[in-house]
Amino acid sequence: MQHPSETNSVRKGILPKRIRKFMETESASGVMMIAFAILAMLAANSPFSSLYKDFTHTKITLGLGDNIATESLSHWVKDILMVFFFLIIGLELKREMCEGFLSKRDQIILPLVAAIGGMAAPALIFLGINYHSSETINGWAIPSATDIAFALAILTMLGKNIPPAIKIFLLAVAIFDDLGAIIVIAGFYNTGLALMPLLLATGGVAALFALNRKNIATIAPYILVGIFLWFCFYYSGIHTTLAGVIVGLSIPMRDYDDARHSPLNKLIHLLHPWVSFLVLPIFAFTSAGVDLRDLELANFFEPLPIGIACGLFFGKQIGIFGTSFLLIKSKMVAMPEVTRWRHLYAVSVIAGIGFTMSLFIGMLAFSSPQLHEMVKIGVISGSLLCILWGAIVLKIATKK
Repeated sequence: MQHPSETNSVRKGILPKRIRKFMETESASGVMMIAFAILAMLAANSPFSSLYKDFTHTKITLGLGDNIATESLSHWVKDILMVFFFLIIGLELKREMCEGFLSKRDQIILPLVAAIGGMAAPALIFLGINYHSSETINGWAIPSATDIAFALAILTMLGKNIPPAIKIFLLAVAIFDDLGAIIVIAGFYNTGLALMPLLLATGGVAALFALNRKNIATIAPYILVGIFLWFCFYYSGIHTTLAGVIVGLSIPMRDYDDARHSPLNKLIHLLHPWVSFLVLPIFAFTSAGVDLRDLELANFFEPLPIGIACGLFFGKQIGIFGTSFLLIKSKMVAMPEVTRWRHLYAVSVIAGIGFTMSLFIGMLAFSSPQLHEMVKIGVISGSLLCILWGAIVLKIATKK
């Protein structure tokens, strides 16, 4: 999963500096997201709930000339701010594929197959519960997502003695999970496609490819083409966050004229704090607020929320731990270094914290505000179950 020097570091119990810094930022971001999600829940269930709803539904008009659009604040957070989150995903994915723990084929089999299992099992559980409802079945992908920031925050706070190799395993699974979510969004959660903007978007992707082939190390041209691509996707019916992923994958890893300069690492260093401590907390605050005052206990057991919660809690641990168990027992892959089955099971539970990506997919899957509320109930309930059970399992695993 890593270079020889990184392997030695893991054997000594020390994570590679780059991965350690990434995990520290992600875990701190997860703590802040937890705080903002709790704040949103308190606001939505307080005497100030109307102010909270008015704030998240504030109408904002953007555009030039005849091409203007008026949407709510929460809509623009999803369509604009979250583009930067997906840009970071694209950048991180490319970096790990170029020189990180995803660069060696024989060492990515376990997290790759575990991630596939961790997406398939939750989707199947959701479909099994919602198969009879044409209204809710479109949310099948909601419980398939892992929130890397939340998961790493819980692992950092409660799993201090967890082997470094298992932390890298969780990171790899989450990255493949993000890639799977991108493919799902591109393939299943787009509106009716418009031909002309789609053709223009193809030209934008070609321009990014040309910039990369010419080894243009300046970031500005990629960002300008990325803005053009955003508009093309917005008017074509393809979700705008894919523009961020494509731009991230197009940024050069190295500047051939200056071996010490990495445009990709420079952009990650610039964006990561803003995305972690501004974009994601704002998304958490505008997305997590659900008014529980008028809900009855039966609402929590409706097919949509129960399908999401069961998918996250049962599906993730069955998919990730189950596929890992079969691969390791069949001798197709080796157990991560200094790792026991209890450690592997613990991170399988923690990976069920879906929050950011699950809420995001839920907002794309349904247009009904009522169904959005049911999605929030399912995601928050399932994630809380994973946090509580994961904390118990981590305590047992680290004690032994």
